[in-house]
Amino acid sequence: MNVIAIVQARMGSTRFPGKILEIVRDKTILEHIITCLRNCQNIKEIVVATTTLKEDDRTVEICKKIGCRYFRGSASDVLGRFYDCATQCNADVIVRLTADNLLLDSDIIDKLIEFSNEDYDYISNVLDHAFPLGFSSCEIFRYSVLEKLHQTKKDSKSREHVTPFIRENPGLFKIKNYNIHEYKDRSEWRLTIDYKEDLILVKKIFNAIADINSCVKFERLIKFLDENKELLDSNKKVN
Repeated sequence: MNVIAIVQARMGSTRFPGKILEIVRDKTILEHIITCLRNCQNIKEIVVATTTLKEDDRTVEICKKIGCRYFRGSASDVLGRFYDCATQCNADVIVRLTADNLLLDSDIIDKLIEFSNEDYDYISNVLDHAFPLGFSSCEIFRYSVLEKLHQTKKDSKSREHVTPFIRENPGLFKIKNYNIHEYKDRSEWRLTIDYKEDLILVKKIFNAIADINSCVKFERLIKFLDENKELLDSNKKVN
């Protein structure tokens, strides 16, 4: 199978413009994400799917700097951008990630990809929200599923967010949720980056426990935050 990781990235976030190029430990967030994904054994190629807007020339510059393939498509039709990108890459399986989630565990992503051998249509670790919001959050689905969504879903929600129809209609798809059952529910931990308060927290975590490959192992994250619970108060008021 041709497994392609597509990282959704753009400069024009309405809540936190330019966040993907914020510097953490001497690199941009986007660079760290690509660095970690390069440690995944089950990913054949990584592609950054950005927009055709002038502001994303900077996103492309980062991709060129680190030798990462990129694709430019619609800023508003994200589903169309993913479909065109996956088609150009001849993808059989798509690993979808977003560039506002810095904290990645390559082992978890590899494990999720392994489930795609069992003929699931859609696999994720976010369906029951037991993982922290924004930690190693990814979705894996077959090209045939993406093609069907692109051809049939014309509503703005689907075009902007790509996969909500799958999650809202589990009876129509063979779906797998991955969870690590030996750990309790950590869904109250907000580790995505939507606001500057989020970035401050994620920077502290990343600087403390990320390895040389820009990956944050789940067991180490749990131990660190259990021992430093006060850090999680910094972005609790963020909606």
